[in-house]
Amino acid sequence: MKSGDLTRQLIDDALAIEAQQAKDAGALGYMARALVQATLPHSKPTENEFERRNGAFTLVMMAPSRIGLPYGVVPRLLLTWVSTEAVRTKTRELVLGDNLTNFMQQLDMVPTGGRWGSITRLREQSKRLFSTNISCIYEGEDHSGEAGFRVADNHLLWWNPQNPTQRSLFQSTVTLSEAFFREVVEHPVPLDMRALKALKKSPLAIDLYIWLTYRLSYLRRSTSIPWEALQLQFGAGYPSSAQGKADFKRKFAQALKKVEVIYRGLRGNVSMDTNHLTLIPAQSHISRRG
Repeated sequence: MKSGDLTRQLIDDALAIEAQQAKDAGALGYMARALVQATLPHSKPTENEFERRNGAFTLVMMAPSRIGLPYGVVPRLLLTWVSTEAVRTKTRELVLGDNLTNFMQQLDMVPTGGRWGSITRLREQSKRLFSTNISCIYEGEDHSGEAGFRVADNHLLWWNPQNPTQRSLFQSTVTLSEAFFREVVEHPVPLDMRALKALKKSPLAIDLYIWLTYRLSYLRRSTSIPWEALQLQFGAGYPSSAQGKADFKRKFAQALKKVEVIYRGLRGNVSMDTNHLTLIPAQSHISRRG
């Protein structure tokens, strides 16, 4: 899709979101709080251990070497789906739909075959996400702690890539781990699923949308965040050199512009300068609308 077409699509999506509240539209979703404060890799990692930091909070992910870490848009869509279903059903065992096509439609994905098709990407990223071990580490001045978990204890995917509309004799299921389930149900971060689908071309834009929706839900005074801290939180793949920092700021600004189209309450309340990103208290995207 060309840049102009993408911009027009974002505007159309923004107007549709403004026209109807997320809850009324059946688009109210959730994400686990721990995975909002620090997030997954944007591009394919070269190693099987990944770390991101947000102040005193550190997220560490480790994957089996033969499988690898989850990355990109697909595992983010999967995480929001399982988190939303956990909050909605209040159960750890989630049913993924009657067939592969049905489930992919819930993720706003069109089934396509082949080595680089969406079916292959979904299967690969599902395996990566559900096989990864996650550690949440907090190191404060007066106390510290660590909690480890996997997103799922087990997953059974009865999907036929050659015939994605075929209904299986067995249901595809994901059983969430007790630790992840508690984190989601006890500390859900609300979001508008339509916004994620509109921003699905950019994992960074998805991360920024969810983080800003969460951060502005409790922000009470203007706060400035150094670019060095933002790079540790959102841009772990960028080198710490001057060029790496400049590249991160440029990509961050591009992603933020996309988010501002969807989340119009950000305008005038988020600003960038040489050293900081400044947030001014504003209505959260969900509390304002849904």
